[in-house]
Amino acid sequence: MELDSYQKKAAKYDLAKATTNLKDPGFIEKVLGLVGEAGETTDKIKKMIRDKDGVVSDEDKGLVIKELGDVLWYVASIARYLDVPLSEVASGNLEKLEGRLQRDKLHGEGDER
Repeated sequence: MELDSYQKKAAKYDLAKATTNLKDPGFIEKVLGLVGEAGETTDKIKKMIRDKDGVVSDEDKGLVIKELGDVLWYVASIARYLDVPLSEVASGNLEKLEGRLQRDKLHGEGDER
């Protein structure tokens, strides 16, 4: 599926009205939702490491995929609230990573490395 198509279809499930006002409760809910879903993803992986010696079963993989889908929904929604196509977010990220690779800066700290 194309990223922008996903973003448009995902908007159907947003009960709030998209706005670029960062103080809008709908926007704040999306940011908090992203953090929450990222935490749930992390927690599932942590438990696989702690309780299953890092072995990922098909069931575990399915659970993580569902959480990643929720993360994707929130990322797409936040981008939509900012009036940015999801494809622009993705391509910008790849350009940033390519620049770091070319400068041998994939490791390290800071956004501008």
